[in-house]
Amino acid sequence: MSMPFYVSPEQVMADKAEYARKGIARGKSIVALEYEGGILLIAENATSLQKLGEIYDRIAFAGVGKFSEFDQLRKLGVRYADTKGYAYSREDVRGKGLANAYSQAVGDVFTREIKPLEVEVIVVEVGDDQFPGHEKHSIYRVKFDGFISDHSGFCVIGGNVDDVQGVLENEYRKDMPLGESILLGRKSLDQGTDGSASLTSESLEVCLLDRTRQGRKFTRLSADEVQGMLDA
Repeated sequence: MSMPFYVSPEQVMADKAEYARKGIARGKSIVALEYEGGILLIAENATSLQKLGEIYDRIAFAGVGKFSEFDQLRKLGVRYADTKGYAYSREDVRGKGLANAYSQAVGDVFTREIKPLEVEVIVVEVGDDQFPGHEKHSIYRVKFDGFISDHSGFCVIGGNVDDVQGVLENEYRKDMPLGESILLGRKSLDQGTDGSASLTSESLEVCLLDRTRQGRKFTRLSADEVQGMLDA
């Protein structure tokens, strides 16, 4: 009788992690950063498939990696938020709770399934002075293994994270105007491509959580609106 093939648990997890990292690194980078009026999400994306989306009144989502997988996570987040908001109140739907739900879902797949999800996601929640305890912005990053981290100022996922993040670390400052924030976002994404791509308004996907808006805070900028801010 032949002996069963044995692989240590540590090796299995290391192989899963390497597999997921390679898939995510093939994606284009996404940047989330706080500006004076809210939170900006900007992604290199020349396709019609959307990497950025609204989850709830003050919460947005960004995903990188395998589109079918992170789009399923986006839909899961919408259902989670709708259910919680209906059962309790709209103010009870928080970015932290959603990020924790994503962390559990992604982590369970990484631990239990043979193939991990090839995704990383960002969950952002814009502050609102109307509700006590909700005044500050929140940015959460959930990795392929379910590891969750919170960030202040900015966050990067996908592609050449170190190169993109290096630009932001050097040039980001608190309470930047929206136009400057978009210019900095494009510059950092350009750095991630090593200058091999010329990013225009047509190849950028840009969304905002605008603190000054009434009701739902999410808005998606058109290519013309983005170009106007790049030219200003």
